[in-house]
Amino acid sequence: MTFFISLFVLLMQFLWKYIDDLAGKGLEWSVIFKLMVYVAVTLVPLALPLAMLLASIMTFGNLAEHYELVACKSAGMSVQRIMQPLLVLTIGICIGAFYFSDNVLPAANLRMSALLYDVRNQKPALYIKEGVFYNGIEGFVIKVGKKDKDNQTIHKVMIYDHTENRGNTKLILADKGTMLMSDDDRYLILTLFNGKSYEERRKPKGADTKPLMRTEFQKEIIRFDLSAFKLTRTNEKLFKDNYQMLNLAQLSASSDSIEKKITEARLFYQKFNKKYYEAQKVVSDTSLHFTKDNLILNFPVDKQAIILTSALNSARSSKNLAGDASNDITVRQKSLYKHRIEWNRKFTLSFAIFILFLIGAPLGSIIRKGGLGMPLVISVIFFLVYHIISITGEKFAREGVVEVYKGMWLSSAILLPLGIFLMYKATTDSALFDKDAYTRIINKLIPKKLFKSA
Repeated sequence: MTFFISLFVLLMQFLWKYIDDLAGKGLEWSVIFKLMVYVAVTLVPLALPLAMLLASIMTFGNLAEHYELVACKSAGMSVQRIMQPLLVLTIGICIGAFYFSDNVLPAANLRMSALLYDVRNQKPALYIKEGVFYNGIEGFVIKVGKKDKDNQTIHKVMIYDHTENRGNTKLILADKGTMLMSDDDRYLILTLFNGKSYEERRKPKGADTKPLMRTEFQKEIIRFDLSAFKLTRTNEKLFKDNYQMLNLAQLSASSDSIEKKITEARLFYQKFNKKYYEAQKVVSDTSLHFTKDNLILNFPVDKQAIILTSALNSARSSKNLAGDASNDITVRQKSLYKHRIEWNRKFTLSFAIFILFLIGAPLGSIIRKGGLGMPLVISVIFFLVYHIISITGEKFAREGVVEVYKGMWLSSAILLPLGIFLMYKATTDSALFDKDAYTRIINKLIPKKLFKSA
């Protein structure tokens, strides 16, 4: 239950983010449903840890609130023994989550990214309003003065034809017309009545003015091609090399390939520097017996300009080569960081589920509250802490501030001791959230004389 609640909340967040890209494009329900399924699958890595934390707090909170934990402890069972069946179940969920992130998630990311790209680049649905110029059909600008209630009969029609890319050189005016779709919905058929057409023709050779052609018609039929309004699917192979679409084996192979290219780029850079220093050594060699400190003055005057130009071009070429090599190394290094981050993410997802169970189960037995009230508030707070630390560590790893494994495992390293501490407190029946316990401690630390003097 908590998993589907978390997934629903995250899915609504996605809809709010991309609502402008989905609305008003005439998408079929099957396309929207397919996109939502793919998005829901990609949100599992966020929803599953939160669901585990909330479910464990609620479960043990209910047990503690109804004194069932007290009954188990009075029968000689420790907290660890009570948690043992759920711990086995949690380990099974962790293994399933690892399999999911390695096999299912890359395929879902691929299909979701490809479909979302097509949807975002889809043209808005055809909708011609009264009194508004509509330019959604390529090469035409259409204005309808009035539409009847049947949504087919139109009045005061104005059409600018820009198909020849010569500006406003062709204009069609009509008093009345009808607007219908073809049977296959590929064409918009406009039947115009009692109209005129004005067209400015190309200027003939040798002529000073452009001829203007005016045509009157009783009836004219214009077909507009609407194939661009249909959703076109991009080949998914264009996205398959992205690091988010790869499994562990593919990420390892891709990382090795990137490392080899970085090594080759560095060798090229070192070789370039070596040649530069060798050239410097030749210039400074005393065996050349330069007679003047300014080297260019040792050459004939008629060749000095040629030598300077050649040296300037060589310096510019060397600078460009060095800059390209440096930029190539930087780009490939960032790509390598992303691949290693995604590789570590396969494991951190599973381990996060285990850690959040270690936090949620003892926390529920301590706060002794079930339901969706206090457990929900506490679980959201702990999940936000985990998520903020995780995002911070990932950002540091992506920028190269820390090593990738340190950044990706930072949240686990911080929260694991917290889970062990809470487990210890639950075992010793600590009143961690009991305000009376803290009041008694404060009363012991503050002398009673201070209260009497006050």
